Amino acid sequence: MFTEKTIRRVENAVWILLYGGLLTLVLGLFTQRADDDLGLALVVGGGIAAALGAVLIYLRSRMNSKQK
Repeated sequence: MFTEKTIRRVENAVWILLYGGLLTLVLGLFTQRADDDLGLALVVGGGIAAALGAVLIYLRSRMNSKQK
């Protein structure tokens, strides 16, 4: 059983990781044209963040809230 506060925190983390990761990934793709190493680091970091967001979506779907 999870509290409502914990569920809200997970939901907020999902959006931050998912959208922030995708934005960083796209920024890395554009940066690779000028600096290959930096671009690759941004793509990998953004991809990992977006993947964590997707995993949190699955975990959130399995959470049950406390019933009062």
